[in-house]
Amino acid sequence: MTLLTDAPLSMTNLSVQDRQRRIVQALEGLVPKHALLYTPEDTTPYECDGLTAYRQRPLCVVLPETEAQVQAVLKTCHALDIPVVARGAGTGLSGGAMPHSDGVVLSLAKFNKILNMDPLARTADVQCGVRNLAISEAAAPFGLYYAPDPSSQIACTIGGNVAENSGGVHCLKYGLTVHNVLKVRGFTISGEAITFGSDALDSPGLDLLPLIIGSEGMLAVTLEVTVRLIPKPQIAKCIMASFSEVRAAGEAVAQLIAAGIIPAGLEMMDQPMTAAVEDFVHAGYDLNAAAILLCESDGTPEEVQEEIERMSAVLVQSGASSILVSQSEEERLRFWSGRKNAFPASGRISPDYMCMDSTIPRKRLGDILDAIKAMQDKYSLRCVNVFHAGDGNLHPLILFDANQADQLQRAEAFGADILETSVAMGGSITGEHGVGIEKLSSMCVQFTASELEQMLSIKRAFDPKTLLNPAKVIPSLHRCAEGGKMLVRQGQMPFPHLERF
Repeated sequence: MTLLTDAPLSMTNLSVQDRQRRIVQALEGLVPKHALLYTPEDTTPYECDGLTAYRQRPLCVVLPETEAQVQAVLKTCHALDIPVVARGAGTGLSGGAMPHSDGVVLSLAKFNKILNMDPLARTADVQCGVRNLAISEAAAPFGLYYAPDPSSQIACTIGGNVAENSGGVHCLKYGLTVHNVLKVRGFTISGEAITFGSDALDSPGLDLLPLIIGSEGMLAVTLEVTVRLIPKPQIAKCIMASFSEVRAAGEAVAQLIAAGIIPAGLEMMDQPMTAAVEDFVHAGYDLNAAAILLCESDGTPEEVQEEIERMSAVLVQSGASSILVSQSEEERLRFWSGRKNAFPASGRISPDYMCMDSTIPRKRLGDILDAIKAMQDKYSLRCVNVFHAGDGNLHPLILFDANQADQLQRAEAFGADILETSVAMGGSITGEHGVGIEKLSSMCVQFTASELEQMLSIKRAFDPKTLLNPAKVIPSLHRCAEGGKMLVRQGQMPFPHLERF
């Protein structure tokens, strides 16, 4: 059985300096001189993505400006067995854009144009480096917007959203990236042009579009995306519901869905999280509540009024101690500003934090919160919680100080425990952040050896040499045989050759 390990490099008998020189010589004629970076001061900004606990520099960084340049770089790297990691804005939180120490980072930052906006078809053709929020800003004059809205939407790019199948606070009603994309176009590692999906609602042959979305840059390099646009609702209102018990807030989520209500947004934050956020953005949160729910309704004024009344009734019946409904667009945006700034607010109260990402059945929200509370004592670390409660997507933020002995190790073990517990409750180790390097060992908890081999077979079909974003997402069976999750519990790094911070 072939294992997914670091891709072979034909120049492995050479020193690092000689390998770098050979690669630079092979690429320097393919892109302008200023688009090829290889000195330490130039490559250091690319040493990690949003998962900053692990870092390593690539041999070089290429910033192509045309599709022909991208194709030429890929063909050259493929011929020389050079690993390639495609990178967007670097806002990912699982190490998916972590460079390979013997490879090339293919930065697609210059592919940042909106190519076509079709208000009649309600679609937009955009290059992979276009920011998520920029799509909605460009569509606004036509009364349209792009629905997926991850918290990093001001900076994250659509190519990265495709790689991770990103969601956002409004994904419960409007879906994830996979539900809002019609077509993805790009290149395989060998430089072959490839298209997934079509401009139509369906395309002939196998439906491979959902395969590329969420593939974490392992199958192809995305260059252009056709997204769906939807009409902006006439009005939107948001409820802030306070609960004196965290479990009651979790059960209220299940009751809302059971009542047949699909809010436009349904988010949950516990008291430590709301305190951190309120001190940062002054969103008007109830600091006496053990947890708050943000429940949004959008549509026509009549629809919103009816749904707000129905949601309020369910929340009161579920034990809400207070209900506050936004009375203006400014107040609604202020409510959401707190949720959108949960991560930077956490950065103000702790030197470091590790943002986890898993999913559970909605009915188990109370159970997972109780489990995380017990884990705080077990690992002697604090954890603040913010959830996409409507679809059971958890984002616990484990607070630690990497400058203190063994705190990073304990944070890793804490995170692995959350993921394992999520699987035991019938959930998954990831919701929208992906596996990357962070959750390699936890993949062994969720999937059998046969299932991992099937994933690897798909990888080989697109990338036989496993050069594209290698050593990520799919763990080797050797790693799983050694105990999977226990590697993290015992203090062994999830990606051993990385520099640890």
